[in-house]
Amino acid sequence: MGLYERWLRLRFPGLQTCRLHTDRKAVRTPPHWLAERLSLFEELWAAQVKRLASMAQKEHRTIKISLPGGQKRDAVAWNTTPYQLAQQISSPLADTAVAAEVNGEPYDLERPLETDSDLRFLTFDSTEGKAVFWHSSSHVLGAAAERLLGAVLCRGPSTERGFYHDFFLGKGRTVQGLELPVLERICQEFAAAAQPFRRLEASQDELRQLFKDNPFKLRQIEEKVTGPTATVYGCGMLVDLCRGPHLRHTGQIGGLKLLTNSSSLWRSSGAPETLQRVSGISFPTVEELRAWEEWREEAELRDHRRIGKEQELFFFHELSPGSCFFLPRGTRVYNALVAFIRAEYARRGFSEVKTPTLFSTKLWERSGHWEHYWEGMFALQSPGSGRPVSTPSDRCTSPPADALALKPMNCPAHCLMFAHRPRSWRELPLRLADFGALHRAEASGSLGGLTRLQRFQQDDAHIFCAQDQLEAEIRGCLDFLRSVYVVLGFSFHLALSTRPPGFLGEPCHWDQAEQVLQQALEEFGEPWDLNPGDGAFYGPKIDVRLHDALGRPHQCGTIQLDFQLPLRFNLQYKGQAGVPERPVLIHRAVLGSVERMMGVLAESCGGKWPLWLSPFQVVVIPVGTEQEEYAREAQQSLQAAGLACDLDTDSGLTLSRRVRRAQLTHYNFQFVIGQKEQSKRTVNIRTRENRRLGEWNLTEAIQRLLELQSTRVPNAEEMF
Repeated sequence: MGLYERWLRLRFPGLQTCRLHTDRKAVRTPPHWLAERLSLFEELWAAQVKRLASMAQKEHRTIKISLPGGQKRDAVAWNTTPYQLAQQISSPLADTAVAAEVNGEPYDLERPLETDSDLRFLTFDSTEGKAVFWHSSSHVLGAAAERLLGAVLCRGPSTERGFYHDFFLGKGRTVQGLELPVLERICQEFAAAAQPFRRLEASQDELRQLFKDNPFKLRQIEEKVTGPTATVYGCGMLVDLCRGPHLRHTGQIGGLKLLTNSSSLWRSSGAPETLQRVSGISFPTVEELRAWEEWREEAELRDHRRIGKEQELFFFHELSPGSCFFLPRGTRVYNALVAFIRAEYARRGFSEVKTPTLFSTKLWERSGHWEHYWEGMFALQSPGSGRPVSTPSDRCTSPPADALALKPMNCPAHCLMFAHRPRSWRELPLRLADFGALHRAEASGSLGGLTRLQRFQQDDAHIFCAQDQLEAEIRGCLDFLRSVYVVLGFSFHLALSTRPPGFLGEPCHWDQAEQVLQQALEEFGEPWDLNPGDGAFYGPKIDVRLHDALGRPHQCGTIQLDFQLPLRFNLQYKGQAGVPERPVLIHRAVLGSVERMMGVLAESCGGKWPLWLSPFQVVVIPVGTEQEEYAREAQQSLQAAGLACDLDTDSGLTLSRRVRRAQLTHYNFQFVIGQKEQSKRTVNIRTRENRRLGEWNLTEAIQRLLELQSTRVPNAEEMF
């Protein structure tokens, strides 16, 4: 069954000495470098085992281990492992633990403890446990891809909903549809073999020897390994550069399924390279996988792309990749969301502005985005420059002087707006909101419906405020989030992300900002987590994860503090003492991408839109042809009031079948008009759940609908 491929000769920028060879014939033995790599790993592993045994003998001493709930345990340094302690506590804990957390850091269960420690066990039920479980599963996928396809592995992270692995198969080679089931079977066999994960610390020279046949790993070593050593993990024949931690062995993966294959893009300091991406999901038991498959079937029925097509909300076209065409009904939903936020802006003191779409790259160099984000930007040359439009492969960190770029975010433009004239403390806080179109370059394989686009709009706002106004503004942003998510029917969870390695600015400013955010979160009263080191390079942030009707998390809103842009743009205002002061900048979004939020809402409600968002608010159904004239008058009255109304005059169907069709189409209300209603200028109202609301005066019915729409209630059909 082996389809092992040798290698086409490849040349990677900066790694000319590294070549991979193949012919196009399938062979039944693994590539030679697999065995060579494993042999070197085993040699290094044996030396590490000997070294650790010597360390355990020399430093034999008792250490104190603190467990949750105040429990204390004795252990032996360089000998006792978290897994052994879990066995002492209880067999179920030892069986279900996937990793440990030692002094706040992720830790392998089979790695000996070295000193006095605070110890916590991670199970699959926790977010951190799922991340470990799915990351380990991605290594299983990598091992299978090497065996079956002769893949050169690139990266294999966990995601919020599973895992994926990116790998290279050669120029023009892709994962074929028939190969995916075979790859899945090899993954399952590999997992069932209970291959242990072995953690090895290797020097940079040893790393380069281990991965001499993998140019992607060599590039990662060059760019990311800054210390004298880094960790690799061995699992079966797999050896991969990885921080870990991982499962004790692959046998803990009871159920695994591969889901999709697509392309992705390797972006490094060299030229981009097209990779193959295979994604999957896994669980501790087969039963949990089967339950997930049932849940997935329900999710597929709610897929916003299917709903968008069936309800004629939007479509996509290959002539504008990563951009959405909103049809009239979809535009109505989109505009209703924007109108909701605009109403909140008016109530909360925001001023809406419009800024250009195209800027000189000098702006992005000044803001720092070109240095940190140029790969995600669309850049082009000025007309008449004599040079072609740039592509990702020829961009560099110093763009030509006349280069232009489409804006991927609004913040630098808002800084220009703040700085265009002198400012006074009396103007603060200045809250600027912008629905301008944004463009971000995404790999074609990562595009997916409304959830990831190259052209989109955000409910983007930036607040310029004084330092002593910061806490009140953060509280206002949190209240804004809660107010909107309650109306949309979402629960949410917050996380405070603090300074990352390589942060910009003074530590004292970060300390103060993090304290302000933490105080605001504690006063807000909603649950929140701490994500140490996960802040943006320019300031700490509050990440917001909302949960839809299926319990799926979505990253939409955010609140971020920024000390760097005011410095880079030299933003100042005249303070109360008459001397220049520098404002603090808050980046803030509630919906995030309006397109993405529309997709999340479509799936959460399953296409049964609440009245205020619905493109199917009312359908007027005349019983017979003699009622059609009055039915058209009713439709016109509803439309004139700003309500979405259609007319069903299909005389080929019975009344009951037309009503049923309207309910299956998810019209919130059906206005049925018979001879009696026509004579009395009334309508007979039913809901999409087939509740019969009886006969209503048309004017009064319209007024009631407008009241329900304006209050944005989620259950207008029940409240009518």
